[in-house]
Amino acid sequence: MAPIPGSGLAKGLAVTLRTMTRKSVTAQYPDTQPELPPRSRGVIGLFEENCTVCMLCARECPDWCIYIDSHKETVPPAAPGGRERSRNVLDRFAIDFSLCMYCGICIEVCPFDALFWSPEFEYAETDIRDLTHERDKLREWMWTVPAPAALDAGAEEPKEVAAARKTADKLAAAQAAEPEQAAGTEQAGGPGQPGTPRQSGTPGQSGTSGQSGTPGQSGTPGQSGTPGQEGRA
Repeated sequence: MAPIPGSGLAKGLAVTLRTMTRKSVTAQYPDTQPELPPRSRGVIGLFEENCTVCMLCARECPDWCIYIDSHKETVPPAAPGGRERSRNVLDRFAIDFSLCMYCGICIEVCPFDALFWSPEFEYAETDIRDLTHERDKLREWMWTVPAPAALDAGAEEPKEVAAARKTADKLAAAQAAEPEQAAGTEQAGGPGQPGTPRQSGTPGQSGTSGQSGTPGQSGTPGQSGTPGQEGRA
């Protein structure tokens, strides 16, 4: 059966009439900010303290848009007789976002968690040279990086957290044991103080039951006295 002339136009107009009566879902940007997912790839932030200048991100970048400069410094030995060490000091870390393809390889290969994704995307510039963000600008983006998502209820605790928790528990146990040790020392008595029962008496007095007397005094029942004297019955 041949199609009725104008049926396609009628179907199109029917769709238009149905949508005309519905409420618009268009977000009026920039008056209304979009709700982006937490892992949106907007801009890259740099956590400079974690960067060891290993150059791994710059070598793996397919666009070669990461520029890193550094120099070496000599670190004195931590203990006398030790050897001096050298470390890399970061001088420049820049990313040219006019070349970046937002693949995220630099963030994935960083072994020290120095690079992070931020959902911020409003950094358009009128001059293309301003899209090269130096390390100060990259550090400012770190304030917009969202917190990591919580682990699943049945997930295994990270090794770093488990090691830190174990160390904290040992320290708390050592601090709790100190008052008990101090109390036991006070009960036992310090040097030069009279002892507890079943210890010798003070000078010039007879000893307690079951122990010898002090010099110059007679012994207790059942034991001999001091030299030159006889013990009592």
